[in-house]
Amino acid sequence: MLLDLEDIESLIDEYGGIIYKFCIKLTQDKDDGEDLYQQTFLKAMELRDKLNKDKNPKSFLISVSIKLWKNYIRKNTRRNTIAQGINIDEYESLDIKDNKVNIENEIINKEIESEVNLVVSKLEDKFKFPIIMYYTAQMSVEEISKALKIPKGTVKSRLYKARIIIKDRLEAMGYERI
Repeated sequence: MLLDLEDIESLIDEYGGIIYKFCIKLTQDKDDGEDLYQQTFLKAMELRDKLNKDKNPKSFLISVSIKLWKNYIRKNTRRNTIAQGINIDEYESLDIKDNKVNIENEIINKEIESEVNLVVSKLEDKFKFPIIMYYTAQMSVEEISKALKIPKGTVKSRLYKARIIIKDRLEAMGYERI
């Protein structure tokens, strides 16, 4: 069954927020994440004959995001080997909304979040994707299993190993267990 524009719009309404957060977390960059988010739904329009509203469309959309991101990374890697580009990281400024907030705690929390994101971004894809899908896209083990086309036991194992790697790397950086 071919989905029409209304169906795609309803998927955006229902899963747009989750997919957006997933794309931002996966790319570790707001602009890249927003681009990936848009590309995901454009690709969903192209693949609407394969998309079924009744068969876990969230997993399908997450899978599309992952494939698009992998392709982007592959192309970017090729470009960088041909023409060594300079990559400048931009850091988001700390958004302080209320003067009553304990600024010191907010800075510490922002730093810890940044370190965790850095550690996650350096994980192998086989560990990074399930962690981001589980914690950012709030997907169940079963949904991750279907999206990545791997057994549930493998998803559980990778989540467990990824948590251990993250914990060990953070402790090596001097962070104590919370």
